[in-house]
Amino acid sequence: MLPNPRSDGGLVKERLDPVVAAARDGDPDAVQALLRLIKPMVVRYCRARIGGRDLSYLSADDVAQEVCLAVLKVLPNYQDRGGSFIYLVRAIAANKVADAFRAVARDRSKPVQELPDRPLEGSNPETHMLDLDLGARLGGLLALLPPLHREILSLRIVSGLSAQETAEALGISVSHVRITQFRALAKLRGLVPDGGL
Repeated sequence: MLPNPRSDGGLVKERLDPVVAAARDGDPDAVQALLRLIKPMVVRYCRARIGGRDLSYLSADDVAQEVCLAVLKVLPNYQDRGGSFIYLVRAIAANKVADAFRAVARDRSKPVQELPDRPLEGSNPETHMLDLDLGARLGGLLALLPPLHREILSLRIVSGLSAQETAEALGISVSHVRITQFRALAKLRGLVPDGGL
């Protein structure tokens, strides 16, 4: 019977490592357990990165599935060198999300079954441009933060990882994650103009 790494609500390295090792050695129960553990985190990450953006035929759940398949593909060759397996999963997820954006950038078509008689609600150019403008302004403010601040905010707030999971993924202490998150949010609040966005 494999230990349950999520029994305390987080993917703790000491509890995750035995499952990863057993899955790497080909134990089918361990592979299933590992997928059950990482899939919610991967889905949250992909949904946070892709969100409601129009990616044509790609959805965040499709990208998350590709991430899980890629993790299983590299698992037999994975060597624990003192790092975190979560970091590897996150790196694969980041690459797959980037691949999805590149694929959509190349394909500008928007297939529909039937042409509508009139434009759909909320699909007018003005609303689209306002949404793009707000996203660009938020992205611009985040770009002003140091890379570690951006990464911690992305993992903690957008992806929904716990402080422990974030610390494991980044290879830093939990207290460092919490302090940096506090400072990043304070700095971000200070960057927002008085009139708001």
